[in-house]
Amino acid sequence: MKRRPTKHQTTCPCQTRPIQYGDFLCKGEIGDLNQVAMAQDGDGSSNPTQTPYEAALEALSSLITKRSRADKSNKGDRFDLLFDYLKILELEEPISQMKIIHVAGTKGKGSTCTFAESILRNCGFRTGLFTSPHLIDIRERFRLDGVDISEEKFLEYFWWCFDRLKEKANDDIPMPTFFRFLALLAFKIFAGEKVDVAILEVGLGGKFDATNVVQAPVVCGISSLGYDHMEILGYTLGAIAGEKAGIFKHGVPALTVPQPDEAMRVLEEKASQLDVPLQTVPPLDANLLNGLKLGLEGEHQYVNAGLAVALCSTWLQRTGHFDVTYPENTTSLPEQFIKGLTATVSLQGRAQIVPDHYINNESPGDLTFYLDGAHSPESMEICARWFSLSTKEDSQEKTLDSSTSHNFVHRHPDVKAKTNSQILLFNCMSVRDPELLLPNLMKTCASHGVYFKKALFVPNISVYHKVGSHSIPPTDTQVDLSWQFSLQRVWENLMGNKGGDDKIPDTVSEELRDDVEMAVNSCENSAVFSSLPSAIKWLRDSVRHNQSVRFQVLVTGSLHLVGDVLRLVKK
Repeated sequence: MKRRPTKHQTTCPCQTRPIQYGDFLCKGEIGDLNQVAMAQDGDGSSNPTQTPYEAALEALSSLITKRSRADKSNKGDRFDLLFDYLKILELEEPISQMKIIHVAGTKGKGSTCTFAESILRNCGFRTGLFTSPHLIDIRERFRLDGVDISEEKFLEYFWWCFDRLKEKANDDIPMPTFFRFLALLAFKIFAGEKVDVAILEVGLGGKFDATNVVQAPVVCGISSLGYDHMEILGYTLGAIAGEKAGIFKHGVPALTVPQPDEAMRVLEEKASQLDVPLQTVPPLDANLLNGLKLGLEGEHQYVNAGLAVALCSTWLQRTGHFDVTYPENTTSLPEQFIKGLTATVSLQGRAQIVPDHYINNESPGDLTFYLDGAHSPESMEICARWFSLSTKEDSQEKTLDSSTSHNFVHRHPDVKAKTNSQILLFNCMSVRDPELLLPNLMKTCASHGVYFKKALFVPNISVYHKVGSHSIPPTDTQVDLSWQFSLQRVWENLMGNKGGDDKIPDTVSEELRDDVEMAVNSCENSAVFSSLPSAIKWLRDSVRHNQSVRFQVLVTGSLHLVGDVLRLVKK
């Protein structure tokens, strides 16, 4: 496979004009606020040098359509075109030979796939994992043996596919849209790398998802179902379940987790029509881990882990790998399975705890981000429960370890013990209903005795028409904050009508009473910031000005927001 010629590495539209606020920065500039300034010269002009990787991301961005995924008039999104693309890329035969695990669902499908990949990797197989979305780098979507594909390999496969498709593109067979190109690229990568098992997470729905060109997977899985993407999949659980069950193939075993009755009836009906053996898998028994904890945080992960174990067991049986021990009962797990579930599994942005590296050097542990990309009512409850339990657990550990523990304070009465302040950092897409998301979050946290001192609403840094890293933070005058003001109104109304007997302690917001100078609009319980970096700066300043307070920040509502925060707070 030949490397992309140099001439293709200089076609970037952004080279013809100065970088504007709202543009995307390239991959090399992610992750640090100071690097934003480095992207501009003194006169505001852009650096004309573009790396091969940046050129690929620019080409990939050209495939992003502003049309809705549900818009049937978008020719590049017609499902039947995928089979034309497979012919062009010579993928029909390689896909038919792949040993595939295919997983759909509303919640937990990414975690299930990640657990399954880790298990089979520990069983000695070469693994390929395709998931979405990415949080920081597009290469996160393609893992080989548990590691993001290298930049060099990504470029080789990317340009091979892109050039082939571009050469054949015409009015009848246009270039594929963004996600469909990525799915095709995943198949090409896994074929070229000769993986033993390809684990595919459905992007959206199932029936018309790009991954569903697979005709004969080894086994299919359906994770927990709920309400999401209703404008595309339907407004009932039955309709949503029907779309997810679109990945079922005749006679291929399918596994699912306990589902709401309406959803389960549809899954069973679809399975019956295709002679699919459908089995419901219970959550994993924590006792099977021999005292270890799952590698992914949250009680809900035991549901996903149980499904992953069943998928891997079925895959091993159906591919004839009888030399590998797999669980034939529910009383024990092989060592490879336990290691895969606990020690070698990782997934960013789902129940992830990250101390702020910037403030950690000055005041360790005083600013910690709890990140979870929950964006549906059901996942918001799960996220709130995880955050509540995790902050209490972390607070207890820090109280025991801190020099300001009870005994120290008793000996030094002039030193105050640190208190914990919970902050919400939130945004969601405008297709979501904050009247469903925010009440679930607040009520679940309150039921665990956790109350937010302040809610911060920000626009995402990432934009949806570019791939790469993140855009330069927009100025106050150029960013539309109307959606953030809507979120703030919902929150303030909730705080004004807490309902029932829920009582907010009198100490709430005591350390945050001062006006938030950097905020566009600050109310008693919330603030809207014009950019994420300004909100992060305010949090860091608050830590410095409140030495007796430890800030625990829940970041949720959007995986895009979670990815943006990770870029800014990780080293």
